[in-house]
Amino acid sequence: MAESKNLPLMGEADDHFHDECGVFGIFGRQDAAAIVTLGLHALQHRGQEAAGIVSFDGTQFHVERHIGLIGDTFTKPAVLERLKGSRAIGHTRYSTTGGSGLRNVQPFFAELADGGLALAHNGNITNAMTVQRRLQTQGAIFSSTSDTETILHLVATSKETNLNARFIDTVRQLEGAFSLVALTSKKMIGCRDPLGIRPLVLGDLDGAYILASETCALDIIGARFVRDLQAGEMVVVTEQGIESFFPFEPVRRRFCIFEYVYFARPDSSVEGQNVYEVRKRIGAELARENPVEADLVVPVPDSGTPAAIGFSQEAGIPFELGIIRNHYVGRTFIQPTDAIRHMGVKLKHNANRRSIEGKRVVLVDDSIVRGTTSQKIVQMVRDAGAKEVHMRIASPPTRASCFYGVDTPQTAKLLASRMSIEEMADFIRVDSLGFLSIDGLYRAVGEAARNNEAPQFCDACFTTEYPTQLTDQHGTDNVRQLSLLASGGQ
Repeated sequence: MAESKNLPLMGEADDHFHDECGVFGIFGRQDAAAIVTLGLHALQHRGQEAAGIVSFDGTQFHVERHIGLIGDTFTKPAVLERLKGSRAIGHTRYSTTGGSGLRNVQPFFAELADGGLALAHNGNITNAMTVQRRLQTQGAIFSSTSDTETILHLVATSKETNLNARFIDTVRQLEGAFSLVALTSKKMIGCRDPLGIRPLVLGDLDGAYILASETCALDIIGARFVRDLQAGEMVVVTEQGIESFFPFEPVRRRFCIFEYVYFARPDSSVEGQNVYEVRKRIGAELARENPVEADLVVPVPDSGTPAAIGFSQEAGIPFELGIIRNHYVGRTFIQPTDAIRHMGVKLKHNANRRSIEGKRVVLVDDSIVRGTTSQKIVQMVRDAGAKEVHMRIASPPTRASCFYGVDTPQTAKLLASRMSIEEMADFIRVDSLGFLSIDGLYRAVGEAARNNEAPQFCDACFTTEYPTQLTDQHGTDNVRQLSLLASGGQ
C-alpha cells in the first residue's frame, strides 16, 4: 500500500477506494508504443501514480518507467522515439502491494536464460510474500516490493522447457486475483486468474492483437472488441496468430462486482454488460429499496452520476448537478493545517447554491469508506441552503478490506465495519441514509439475487466472504525486507 504519511489532506485523499491498475498490450503494429500510450490514457482512471511501457524492436527491448500521469511523460516525442518496435505492453498503477517508488513501477523486465521477459499485472497475489520467502531461501534476489516481481522469478526458475509451459507452471502457483500481460521477443501473453476476478479483454486493430483491462482502451484507438478473456484463460499471440490455453481446473467464476459500481469507466463493457447501463439500474434499484420524499436528486460527482440518473428516473424526482467538480485538482502538497483540511473537499467539489437552496436534496454516491468526505459534502450542501439532506449509496455498506488489487483502508477504519446505518447517518449528519442491498446489487447486474451457497461475483468487501486463500494475511513471516530500504522513492 502506498505511503501516505507525507501527503497532506490525506483524510480526503484516503476516503475513497483507489483504483487498482490498468494493463495494455499490442502485437504487430509499427507504432506500438504510441498505441499503448493512448490505451493507457483511456485506463488512467485505474491508476494515476505511475506508468511504464516496454517495447521490442526485433533486436532489443526498450523500457520507460515514470512517476506521474501518462500525459506527463509518455506523450513527449523523445520518449516515444526511444520505445521502438512493433510490439509493446504498458501499465498504469496505483500501488496496492509494495510501495510507491520507481522500483515498483511496471512493467517489470528481466533477462532470462532464453531471452527478455516483460510483465505487467493488474490485481494482487495473495500468496506472493510466502512464495517470495521460499524463493529467497533458494538464492533469489528481489529488487522491488511488488508482487509482480515474484511472478517474474517463478517464470525464471521454472523447470519446464518452453516459455508457455513455464508460464503455465507459474500461474498455477499463484493465489488471488490477476490479469497478466507479458512480452517476449517472439510472443505476447495474457492470462486471467481462474476466478476471473479482474477484467482482461482481447481486441484487434487492423490485424494487430490487443490485450487491455477495459474496452474503453480499445475505443480510443478505433480497435475492434473481440471478446473478454475467459476466467482462467491464457492466450499466446505470435506472428502465426493466437492460441488459447486453460491452465487451471474449471471453477465457478467470481468477477469483482465492484468493477460495475466504481472501478470500470462508464463507457466500458465489462463481462458483456455496459457499465453505464448497469450503474443506472443500480440507481433504479436503490430508489425502489430506499424511497424518499425530496425535490432534487444530486450526484456526488463523478462516480455517483449514472446511479443518480437511474434513481431520478425511477423515483420521478428531478435530477440536478447540485455539486460541481473541479477536474483540474491533482494531489495537493499544501501543509495540512486544520484550516486547510477543512477546505480539502472544496478543492474538488463546490455546491451549486442556486440549484439546491431551500430544497430537499437526495445525494447519491457510489460508496462510503471512512465517511469523512461524505460528512464534509453534506455540510457543504447544508451551508448552501438545502432544507433537508438525504443520502443514498449505490452499493451495500463496505465492511471489509479488499485483498485483490484495490487499495482499501484497514477494516477497522471502514465506517460500516463499526457503525450501524443509523449511527452512520448521525456521523455524516444526514436526515436519512440508505444503502443498496446485496440482492439489489445482484439484480442490477442481471441476477435474480445473490446465491449465498455459491456467489456469482466476488463481493468480499461487502460480505467478508473471500473467494480465495489469503495465505500472506495468515502467515507469520510476511514482512517485505525492502521496507527497510529508503532510497528517495527509487
